[in-house]
Amino acid sequence: MSATTLKTHLEDGVATVTLARPEASNAVNEALRSDFIRALRSLNEDAQVAAIVLTGAGRSFCAGQDLREAAAMTAAGVPAWQAQQRAMYQSLRDLDKPCVAALNGAAAGAGFQVALCADLRVAHAGVRLGQPEVKAGIASIVGSWMMTLHLGLSKNIALSLGGELIDAQEAHALGLVHHLVAPEDVLPTAHRLARALAAQPPVAFRLTKQRFREMTQAGFDEACAAGARLQAACYAAGEPQRVLAERLAGKK
Repeated sequence: MSATTLKTHLEDGVATVTLARPEASNAVNEALRSDFIRALRSLNEDAQVAAIVLTGAGRSFCAGQDLREAAAMTAAGVPAWQAQQRAMYQSLRDLDKPCVAALNGAAAGAGFQVALCADLRVAHAGVRLGQPEVKAGIASIVGSWMMTLHLGLSKNIALSLGGELIDAQEAHALGLVHHLVAPEDVLPTAHRLARALAAQPPVAFRLTKQRFREMTQAGFDEACAAGARLQAACYAAGEPQRVLAERLAGKK
């Protein structure tokens, strides 16, 4: 499969999708979103693919939104931006096949949300995860909703409002990470888990995933709508533009 921002490799029925913008810590931009959506939809329809593993090139899984893209965003552009973001997450939610996130490095913001859309998450102790959007002047809406599926409200509030990343050991204790292994074992463990899930009776597996999707779809749709509305309000106030311009200029 040809794409400029990710690589796909199929072996023994497991497709490994690698986010491949290592020079930008695999941050999400328009090209990566488009490539990701196209790849996931194609893999879901490919009879040769039994399971999918997501990982990142270099030292990061995904650092979140591309800062330059986010800094250049306007309030008027937010709805289309968020619609594409929603489609990226939905391409994961729509998978009928097993999907395991192999967190080789930091998973922040949009990268954390991509990981939360996978069925299982594997990480090593050096990985840091979380929702730092509020520190960039961007309301944490979709990510905070995703965390409601895994965390109690008290911890969710602390992580979403504080914007701090937590280490994988704490994430494992909270249930955000399923398997904590040595760095060199992250990808092999993810492949082993993906193959084990793919060996389940296929109809029962597919319908169970479908039911999880049905149980959460209305909440996901509402969170995405709220995210578009409230992040547009942030941009109308000028906070993300100011904070991100300072960050890009090296002032923070």
